[in-house]
Amino acid sequence: MPNSDAQALDPAVVDQAIHWLVRLRFNPADEQTRSIFEHWLQQRPEHLLAWQRVEALGDDFAGVPPDLVRHTLKGPRAGMHRRQSLKLLGVLATLGGATWLGRNYTPLPAMLAQQHSRTGERKRLQLDDGSLLQLNSDSAVDSYFNAQRRLVVLRRGEIIVNTGADAGSAQPRPLWLQTRDGFIRTLDARFLVHERDDGTVLAVQTGAVTVFPGSNQSPVQDIVLAANQRLFTSKGVRELKDDGLDLWSWSDGVISARNMRLGDFIQALSRYRPGVLRCAEEVSDLRVSGTFQLADTDRVLALVAQSLHLQIDYRTQYWVTLSAAS
Repeated sequence: MPNSDAQALDPAVVDQAIHWLVRLRFNPADEQTRSIFEHWLQQRPEHLLAWQRVEALGDDFAGVPPDLVRHTLKGPRAGMHRRQSLKLLGVLATLGGATWLGRNYTPLPAMLAQQHSRTGERKRLQLDDGSLLQLNSDSAVDSYFNAQRRLVVLRRGEIIVNTGADAGSAQPRPLWLQTRDGFIRTLDARFLVHERDDGTVLAVQTGAVTVFPGSNQSPVQDIVLAANQRLFTSKGVRELKDDGLDLWSWSDGVISARNMRLGDFIQALSRYRPGVLRCAEEVSDLRVSGTFQLADTDRVLALVAQSLHLQIDYRTQYWVTLSAAS
């Protein structure tokens, strides 16, 4: 039997998997749509394999033409060398680039980033200046240092930054962090940054950071001190509403909630497992409190379901729904 990691796939099957990824992620799926998807998934083993590969690549290829994706998916993701990736990026550029669901944002650089984490993986790394980075699930960063400044670029996801002392420099250089919504600058701080659909979350644990929405040439909008958090876009900065999630808990390998809406909790948990994870509308306003280990998301679902008297519907490993117990 061929190794599933190296098995080539029929381009038509890959196209179908891409179609389902976009349809399920970015459009409301009714019962008929889910039923058709499940039927397609179970028709042939190649369908499940194609879905697993496309789901693993996720948003990296959501805006890339299918023929480019087919070329990459013929083998395992890890087998694609950086030079091949750059060639793919060059071809994409000649086609006019890709958009991020209407936003002026190209997803492909996240795939080419110097450091990245897979879905469900959390990673720690140290930069040359002594700064420590923690990458949350499905995140990607680049770093660029010169004599004047230190720059970290968040390509996707969420990171925690412990600013290094920059002892090797004649004088401490400011550390800049760039997101799609703007820039952050600090000399000495521990802070968290998370890119969301509605903007970029910034939380500061120690020290202070300065926020420049849009570009590093824009006027300063806010100086955020320790124990404070904000949400900013390219247009400005505002207070971040507390939804009950402990923003820092993932760095300890847990998800911690306090009186959090079930719908919001499930959305947060879904970042740590591939596929579709959802709850029925009639139970979405139930409240969740507790601290749960991220290493076993199935166990988390079981505990939440038991606490709230819910049932879990595993249509497949990649499609899970919580609903009211019958």
